[in-house]
Amino acid sequence: MPSERKQTAAATGTAGSKNKTTSNIPGPHAPLEKYFKDALKDILWAEQAIITGLKKMQKEASNESLTDALEDHEIETHKHVSRLEKVFEIIGEKAEPKKCAAMEGILKEADEMIASTPGGSATRDAIIIIAAQKVEHYEIATYGGLVAIAHTLELDKAAKLLQKTLDEEEDTYALLTDIAEGDINFEAAEEGDEDDDNGEKDQ
Repeated sequence: MPSERKQTAAATGTAGSKNKTTSNIPGPHAPLEKYFKDALKDILWAEQAIITGLKKMQKEASNESLTDALEDHEIETHKHVSRLEKVFEIIGEKAEPKKCAAMEGILKEADEMIASTPGGSATRDAIIIIAAQKVEHYEIATYGGLVAIAHTLELDKAAKLLQKTLDEEEDTYALLTDIAEGDINFEAAEEGDEDDDNGEKDQ
């Protein structure tokens, strides 16, 4: 009887040791999980920077519909940050932003594009829309990838939160297109025609 207990204890000890060792071995999704966490930190920084960028665009825009859309999206972006923080909670990670070089470049380019146009003009509004849509393109691509990875890692709650943000980014992109095609682009084109006419008169 003692020998049987000894054998059972030995077997339990071996199994326990095996489980502990196994838990330290990277699983099949380890590299993907690392990318997922890094990408979340990247987009968190981007969203925080976008809030500042949207404030700048609002000040430079003159079209009321465009200003309202930018303001609404700024409010939405605060919600996006909150959702990302919830995703970090779900995966047991601290919500630490990591500088996003891509978004930093996009926002810097936006500043340069806007500064190159006349203030209070339809041309500037048209350029602001293009700059804002470049931001949306990056976000749509990022969130689309994060949703897919979350599903792969079976993080259903995280996927649902990320999908909600993705839907809102796509809606914002579509709204900006509608505003541009509604009147801003036509007005900007007419500004160009007026400049040409003035140039011909001067000659």
